[in-house]
Amino acid sequence: MKKDRLNVYFDPALSPELDALAARRKVSKSQIVEAALASYLSPDAADQREAAITRRLDRLTRAVERLERDVTIGNEALALFVRFWLTTTPPLPDTMHEAAQAKGRERYEGFVETLGRRLAKGSTFAREVSEDIAGIRPERR
Repeated sequence: MKKDRLNVYFDPALSPELDALAARRKVSKSQIVEAALASYLSPDAADQREAAITRRLDRLTRAVERLERDVTIGNEALALFVRFWLTTTPPLPDTMHEAAQAKGRERYEGFVETLGRRLAKGSTFAREVSEDIAGIRPERR
């Protein structure tokens, strides 16, 4: 059966890629273009694209839900700590403010250093809490 001849124009940058694919598969460029067009026009192609998009959206939704859970845990932990600290720390006398600020700077630098080590190691507080609750890790004191 004789096929219709059709002249098409496309981005010149695609030409070397089409040539390379035809050489690799040992088929003509026309066969590759025909197969691509048939796939694009196939009703199944739209369903396959929709299914692929749906799968990707489901993965993204689960990832966002995990992020939301982790942020909620972090916010709650910080809020509990701040409430505890504010309710248990007595105010300082005026004579001790300078020494307390120096000690606070020292502790903050230690905190930042420890945080940097933990992040570099890949250890997360959320994972540790989950492991503590599940009884995987022994309690630290």
